[in-house]
Amino acid sequence: MLPSRNDTAGPREESGLHNDSLAPIPKAGRTWGWFGIFNIWANDIQSLFGYSLVASLFISYGVTGWTAFLALIVAGLVVMVLVDVSGKPGVDYGIPYPVLARASMGVAGARLPAVLRASVAVFWYGAQTYFASTALELLILTLSGTHGGETFLGLSAVGWTSFVLVWAIQIAIFSHGMDWVGTFLNVAGPFVYLVMIGLLIVLWQQSDGQLWSAAQTIFAPENPTFASEFNGFVAIVGTMVAYFAAVMINFSDFSRYAKSNRAMVLGNLAGLPANMVLFSALALLITAGAAVIYGEKITNPTEIVERADSALLSVLAAVTFFAATVGINLVANFIPAVNGIANMAPRVLDFKRAGWITSLFALVIGGFWVSFISQVGIAGFVNTLGATLAPLYGIMVVDYYLVKKQRLIVADLYSSSAQGAYAYDGGWNHRALVAFALAAVFSISAVWVESLSFLSGYAWLIGALIGGLIYRLLSPAPGAVRTAAASAS
Repeated sequence: MLPSRNDTAGPREESGLHNDSLAPIPKAGRTWGWFGIFNIWANDIQSLFGYSLVASLFISYGVTGWTAFLALIVAGLVVMVLVDVSGKPGVDYGIPYPVLARASMGVAGARLPAVLRASVAVFWYGAQTYFASTALELLILTLSGTHGGETFLGLSAVGWTSFVLVWAIQIAIFSHGMDWVGTFLNVAGPFVYLVMIGLLIVLWQQSDGQLWSAAQTIFAPENPTFASEFNGFVAIVGTMVAYFAAVMINFSDFSRYAKSNRAMVLGNLAGLPANMVLFSALALLITAGAAVIYGEKITNPTEIVERADSALLSVLAAVTFFAATVGINLVANFIPAVNGIANMAPRVLDFKRAGWITSLFALVIGGFWVSFISQVGIAGFVNTLGATLAPLYGIMVVDYYLVKKQRLIVADLYSSSAQGAYAYDGGWNHRALVAFALAAVFSISAVWVESLSFLSGYAWLIGALIGGLIYRLLSPAPGAVRTAAASAS
């Protein structure tokens, strides 16, 4: 549905709810085609953790390779549909996630979902900055032929140098705005694939042509049954849905740059099921090649490179791991963190200032990751915050499609006026808050209650469904909403 002229009126900058990070992208500024959207997912998948996760799926769940591939395709399709749904408002109106949340939660209430998503993102931005620095450390050690030496707070001198350099490089990228971020993602995604293919060729040669036959047998379980295959299939789909859950809710942060809904849908199709199959196939073959050569199933690519004992391969791998980890950091963590922080005080926190705040938090989190943060169980708290995003997804989707009928008054999304369409009660939509609170009980329980652990990634989907259902039951009829919006405009 195309917005009317009143729907797309410009934001009211004097309200204090507008800045360069939150402003709607005009049609002329929406330049990403399908390839730009594809690279969002390419960078989200192509990380050290993503490789280890995918490679371990062929081992941990005891299923045949074909079952694992089918599960990955289905998971990719499920995630694709969910992000097509959550991303369309961004395409329609050019607005980021915190601003979209104002439609359902209220212009003040939107700070709640924004700060929840930003808190999770800031934490993992710091952690991933540390992980990316390990790739740069590997590169420095390989080129210099030295060892790490004495450590301080768990990091050697080379480790600290690498960490600060990665931190600074990320600052250099974001300080030039989203154009540089987009360019980095467009280069990093294809580059990772080129190096993975190069690593596969090296392993193929060293395995004396046994790699392909090994890939067909090495991950085959003994005496597979329909029950074991089905259970493994369900578990893999749930695991992969959980892996992409965080990006699902704030995908409008990226879809707002898409030229059209068609570009977004095609990019998601290529970037999720298709990309997942390609990446998984490479991970499977590389892991199989390592198993033939080294006699064990190695799911950590860093260990495979170390076993290869090749300076050239180590350099290429280190650069690749660095690019891949920085790529996912920008996609899954930096952008949602910056937009969420900018939404806390839009009048004073623009894109660069919010970026600096995110980076300073990352400096502390990443710097203390080895010696303290990874040891004290903070991840459980962060995962709890992440689980509460599920009900917010359901509330936002139901509000946009079923309550607002895909019609938003953009000017009122940036208005603090009590007569604005999204002022609700003092800027808070209490119906949405009640729906969130009730559904969040289940989402938090799914993290901490052992008897619910079997739900895995499905707990996120159920939490979203509960939140959306409760919100729909509490919301006024769509006709009443349209009447109110018309009178406000």
